[in-house]
Amino acid sequence: MRRKGDLPRKICATCGRLFAWRRKWARDWEDQVRYCSERCKRNRPTPP
Repeated sequence: MRRKGDLPRKICATCGRLFAWRRKWARDWEDQVRYCSERCKRNRPTPP
């Protein structure tokens, strides 16, 4: 079993917070997971 400190981490594209891997993101972690929460995903900046 892994400790929480040993899990991979990313920086949220919207708010800049550091967030850790979750089991439900296992298949999509490398490519699709960019936001720490649904709120950040909804409030993502729009490209000009």
